[in-house]
Amino acid sequence: MSKIKMAVAGTVLGTVLAGPALAAPAFADDRTCRGTIRAVTVDGVRVPAGASCTLLGTRVEGGVKVERNATLVAREVKVDGDVQGEGARAVSVTGGSVVDGNVQVKQGGAVTVTSSRVGGDVQLDANRRPLRVDGNRVGGDVQVVGNRGGARLHRNLVEGDLQCKENRPAPVGSGNSARGDEEGQCRRL
Repeated sequence: MSKIKMAVAGTVLGTVLAGPALAAPAFADDRTCRGTIRAVTVDGVRVPAGASCTLLGTRVEGGVKVERNATLVAREVKVDGDVQGEGARAVSVTGGSVVDGNVQVKQGGAVTVTSSRVGGDVQLDANRRPLRVDGNRVGGDVQVVGNRGGARLHRNLVEGDLQCKENRPAPVGSGNSARGDEEGQCRRL
């Protein structure tokens, strides 16, 4: 093979091998929130342990993670991923917010999901403070399991199942509509 052909072949091979590495998107870290993030676009949000975060009109292209003893207040937000909290003090998603994924809060405190659209599930598991799920459109299931602070479910349109069990006291509410099954403690809500 001539030197010119070898040089061209080497350049092509180098471009093929290096191309994907150069073209791969850089993954930015989640934005840490202590305080308020207003109407801007961010990749993801992390509320660190013990912190408080308010999102006002924020666009989140990833998810929102609320850590232990942290508080999230999200109003008029658009989240492409999930809103998740484990051991969070409080999680609030309100005011016409849109969450394309799930809202999942477990082993935490108070949870409020009102006047919002959730593309996936609302899962509230083993929380200790009052729960309020009012006036939402939920594309998946609403599951309220093993909570101890009381739960109110009112006027939710649920595409999947409305499931409640092992909550003390039993959830209260009315005007909910589920295309799937209404099960357990949610059967008459």
